[in-house]
Amino acid sequence: MDAKVAKLICEQVNKELYSAYLYLDFANYYGEVGLDGFENWYRIQAQEERDHALLFFRYLQNNDEKITLEAIDKPEWERSDNMAPLKAGLKHEKYVTDLINTIYGAAFEVHDYRTMQLLDWFVKEQAEEEKNASDLITKMELFGADSKGLYMLNSELGARVYSAPSLVLD
Repeated sequence: MDAKVAKLICEQVNKELYSAYLYLDFANYYGEVGLDGFENWYRIQAQEERDHALLFFRYLQNNDEKITLEAIDKPEWERSDNMAPLKAGLKHEKYVTDLINTIYGAAFEVHDYRTMQLLDWFVKEQAEEEKNASDLITKMELFGADSKGLYMLNSELGARVYSAPSLVLD
């Protein structure tokens, strides 16, 4: 595997773990303000991000690449209102999309088709992640100011269940 591609993927492991940490912080915020459905949604989101990190980790292992785990940064976002985590989440997903695109570009430059195939799944996943984040903002804008609407939205998010990624690396 190309050294630059391997380094970027190793860094992505850390970025995905940061994403999990950030979403766990969002879950904590929503738990503190009594929105247990939002808390559930972001706890599950944190699990997904952890699994993304493990997919990259396993890919590096399967390619006999050295993995260096770095410190995970403290989540930084403005805790102002119930919309703040949603907007920070969309901004973060766009950032992660840029990271994935950077790795894809590096793999493309060196004709690393196996890594590009792995990243195809992540490209699709990021489109879904951005749409979900954007949809949450839209729903909060539509229903969040109305207590009954917020209750229903919170109930909807509370019904989310965890589903492990379907990507197979072996």
